[in-house]
Amino acid sequence: MTEPVRERPRQSKDLRARPAAETEQKRRSMSRQRSRDTGPELAIRTRLHAMGYRYRVDHRPLPAVRTRGDIVFTRARLVVFVDGCFWHQCPVHRTSPRHNGDWWEAKLAANVERDRATDLRLAGAGFRVVRIWEHEPPDEAVATIVRALGAP
Repeated sequence: MTEPVRERPRQSKDLRARPAAETEQKRRSMSRQRSRDTGPELAIRTRLHAMGYRYRVDHRPLPAVRTRGDIVFTRARLVVFVDGCFWHQCPVHRTSPRHNGDWWEAKLAANVERDRATDLRLAGAGFRVVRIWEHEPPDEAVATIVRALGAP
């Protein structure tokens, strides 16, 4: 029997051990980062729903894949990720934290690597993947998704 394929690369132990936050205010701020129902996601979902599209939210497209799509059109086999500029290293808005810089550099690089691995795994299973940056205007993001879906 073969061992199941891991979805994401193993992180080194020093990367999993989060360093202490620089300040209590920063710790509170980072702990409140939403993983779903962000402003950009809600704006896109509202427009799609108003256009008559139905989809699943925060859905795991494949049972063996840990990653959850932000918007998943199961019948059309389309997975949409609305990526945050910081966490997924947007080429336009990427920033580098000053505190614990080495740890953050490795962490964010691992996020990007995991995104690419997820895209390949989903494509291999017959899904199309659309990645939207959080800074993209919602109407443009919706147009991209509708093009990927084809005519309703």
